[in-house]
Amino acid sequence: MASFLIKRLLQAIFVVIALTLVVSFAIRLTGDPAVMMFQGGGSMTEEDLARIRAALGTDQPFFVQYFSFLKGLLTLDFGRSFVGGTPVSQLIGAALPATLLLAFVSMAVSIAISIPLGIKAATSRGRGVDQVIRIFSLIGLSFPNFWLATMLVLLFAITLRILPPSGMTGIESYIMPALTMGVILTATNVRLVRTAMLETLQSQYVMVARAKGLSESKVLYKHALRNCAIPLITYFGLQFGGLLGGIVVIERVFNWPGLGSLAFDAVGARDYPLLQGVITVLSLMIVGINLLVDIAYGLVDPRIRTE
Repeated sequence: MASFLIKRLLQAIFVVIALTLVVSFAIRLTGDPAVMMFQGGGSMTEEDLARIRAALGTDQPFFVQYFSFLKGLLTLDFGRSFVGGTPVSQLIGAALPATLLLAFVSMAVSIAISIPLGIKAATSRGRGVDQVIRIFSLIGLSFPNFWLATMLVLLFAITLRILPPSGMTGIESYIMPALTMGVILTATNVRLVRTAMLETLQSQYVMVARAKGLSESKVLYKHALRNCAIPLITYFGLQFGGLLGGIVVIERVFNWPGLGSLAFDAVGARDYPLLQGVITVLSLMIVGINLLVDIAYGLVDPRIRTE
């Protein structure tokens, strides 16, 4: 187990370095931040631009800037934002809880809906209930998240006026963004749970459990669901990592003060340190989630612990 963890940690380090290197190089292709900062301030000269570049540190060669970033990464010092001069770690620390809370709530909504529906579809295979659940899952897959978010705002915030249209002001603020992402995730998860359960319900141990006279709920949730949990844990874990990376659009639609909005603003302002810091934190969380998924295998399936 120790060698496995060390191997995965080394892989994680390589992934983070490769990702930050690509992002650092790509954002510098978007333009000069010194020009962005000087816009609206009158005529500019090359001397003015050179002075701003020297103050920002962008006058140095690319790899000098990048290795300086890696050095600060060891102490979680991502430098200072080009806009306002606030430490990047402070900005990320303020935005990270909002993103994590929204992601957890969205994932919880999806799992709470998809597992019962997927099991019901599997136990009703070929019947009307199964067909209805599968049709609704296909409809959910066809919804673009930004369109669904806009429709929810029009319905609940503008027409009915029962929910706040944007911002994070209370528990009610989570309903529309969490529902938007939860519906999209549920559409995929229902089909995954249904497929996994269909294979498991044909197993001999399920027939033995039923022959013992166990209740149907125990057979389904204690025996069948647990034994098909490995692919579900894998996909849910990867899906949560993808959710963190793809939350930018939802946060912009609902003006959510999270990492997605922070990254979007950083791209617009060509704020190199801020975008590098956000991408690094997101990649570390995604890699960490993948590692936790692997560890969870042994907790769910004793056969993996034995191996």
